[in-house]
Amino acid sequence: MYRTLLKSKIHRVKTTHCELHYEGSCAIDEDLLEAANIAENEQVHIWNVDNGERFVTYAIKGQRGSGMISVNGSAARRACVGDLLIIAAFAQVEEKEVASHQPQLVFVDGNNRQVELRHHVPTQAL
Repeated sequence: MYRTLLKSKIHRVKTTHCELHYEGSCAIDEDLLEAANIAENEQVHIWNVDNGERFVTYAIKGQRGSGMISVNGSAARRACVGDLLIIAAFAQVEEKEVASHQPQLVFVDGNNRQVELRHHVPTQAL
């Protein structure tokens, strides 16, 4: 049996561009793609913290070191420049590997530059 687990997350990046007529769906700075282990053309889930929109699209490369997060095509209707997004990717993990699985969790500053990399989400307390 396989379980679908969080593989990668880029947490609270700021939308830098929304390009309704651009080919491709979400351009992400190559530095962030590498840090999060997200491949070009990989399916990603995007959750807009500011308006509650949730959608599925795919990642394309954005200029390395630019901090670019460009929501493109029809997805551009689900975000505005300046919105905070969470970008996540998932993987099918064999049952015997579930306990040892560690996602890549990338945290950024206000300019979408990586400031931290973690491999677990802390237990939520009351």
